[in-house]
Amino acid sequence: MRTRPLKVALLGCGVVGSEVARIMTTHADDLAARIGAPVELAGVAVRRPSKVREGIDPALVTTDATSLVTRGDIDVVIEVIGGIEPARTLITTAFEHGASVVSANKALLAEDGTTLYAAAERHGRDLYFEAAVAGAIPLIRPLRESLAGDKVNRVLGIVNGTTNFILDKMDSSGAGYSEALDEATALGYAEADPTADVEGFDAAAKAAILAGIAFHTRVRLDDVHREGLTEVTAADIASAKRMGCTVKLLAICERALDGKSVTARVHPAMIPLSHPLASVREAYNAVFVEAEAAGQLMFYGPGAGGAPTASAVLGDLVAVCRNKLAQSTGPGESAYTQLPVSPMGDVVTRYHISLDVADKPGVLAQVATVFAEHGVSIDTVRQQGKDGEASLVVVTHRAPDAALSGTVEALRKLDTVRGVASIMRVEGE
Repeated sequence: MRTRPLKVALLGCGVVGSEVARIMTTHADDLAARIGAPVELAGVAVRRPSKVREGIDPALVTTDATSLVTRGDIDVVIEVIGGIEPARTLITTAFEHGASVVSANKALLAEDGTTLYAAAERHGRDLYFEAAVAGAIPLIRPLRESLAGDKVNRVLGIVNGTTNFILDKMDSSGAGYSEALDEATALGYAEADPTADVEGFDAAAKAAILAGIAFHTRVRLDDVHREGLTEVTAADIASAKRMGCTVKLLAICERALDGKSVTARVHPAMIPLSHPLASVREAYNAVFVEAEAAGQLMFYGPGAGGAPTASAVLGDLVAVCRNKLAQSTGPGESAYTQLPVSPMGDVVTRYHISLDVADKPGVLAQVATVFAEHGVSIDTVRQQGKDGEASLVVVTHRAPDAALSGTVEALRKLDTVRGVASIMRVEGE
């Protein structure tokens, strides 16, 4: 074993960063044995240096992250500060000064991963980011390496623990969205400002990363269709139950049947209780991968939190340090297919549509005519009426999303349709 330590700079020491530092200290001997050399925490860049950080030598703490990554003796930089800047500049600067990088920054990778990949390749360094998607769940490395010889056609997953907790509580207790969100906040699953989670931004960033790796093409955050769950109601959950389904916020990345394009989207959807993702409860994550040779694979586990995310970071640290000792690098960007990302309108889906209609003869015929005029086939219809008012629930067969959207707009114009109570896609069949 080499006795001279590999030096590690840590950017950020919050929930994840502090766990990374703790594990590096408490598991130092094991890490050294696995890597083939000791690893030494050489500096920790933070915004508030006066904060007491248990187990970290105050002499290592600095507010000057730039000076830390440009020291020249740093072997690996671990970036867990998040956001676009200064993270992007710090990472590319680290590459320029000889360090490889381990990052958990999903937002930056989804927004401008191409710049990071190019900088890493230009300087012959590693860029690893297992912790950017699904916390402790090994997912990025299986897609980048284990399935590198296969053809992945679909990635379908629950990649945000906060939203899964909320929907799970709505399903199990009958609570409304606001009530479930309050419980998630009280238990620490939701941030004080939950917008990134409940509006789907967090999941969309992860979908962009997964699609890019799975399909060997460049997919950015702006390419991902995004819908949150703030409009999901207790009535939607009840309708799903009547269909033998549950509601999940899904990240869905698909290769077109002709192989000439890909799609990436995040939105609430009904999935059958028989689907493996339906049983994912609380704040857990799970991702279902469909590949030509491997078939169907499912990855499941805690998708967030300090210790689980730190586990993924440390796994990357071991891999990068091993590469450093071997004077090699791991996989970089694979975007050789250069496939276009199709708009949501081209995606073929099923819809569950709940309408408030007048309770009188001929309404069903009018509604069915609108569906037929837009080329959308109806699978099932359920109608219930009382005192001149009725509800009509229509589940469609698969059709282009644009056709389904056009159908809904036309339905709104019917005199006999009082309103569209809810619209939700049906997936997983």
